[in-house]
Amino acid sequence: MNKTELVEKIAAGAGLSKVDAKKALDATVAAIKDALIAGDKVALVGFGTFAVNERPAREGINPATKAKIKIAAKKVAKFKAGAELADALN
Repeated sequence: MNKTELVEKIAAGAGLSKVDAKKALDATVAAIKDALIAGDKVALVGFGTFAVNERPAREGINPATKAKIKIAAKKVAKFKAGAELADALN
């Protein structure tokens, strides 16, 4: 499902126009993004939790040359499914 299809599902499910559904989706995504940038967790009960995970710097190997390389530390977005979502999938 892409963003356009998701907007259509939101519009149909909530009785909104596609324009309003797109605005709501964009605002939701922006709010989650801003919270993650600030280092906060976003917990949607029954759905899941968005959080920031820090990966430490490490040493890797370039598969083409077999040379050792340094991989810098970075922050990554992480999602953990909630119990209701996990149960629905199984």
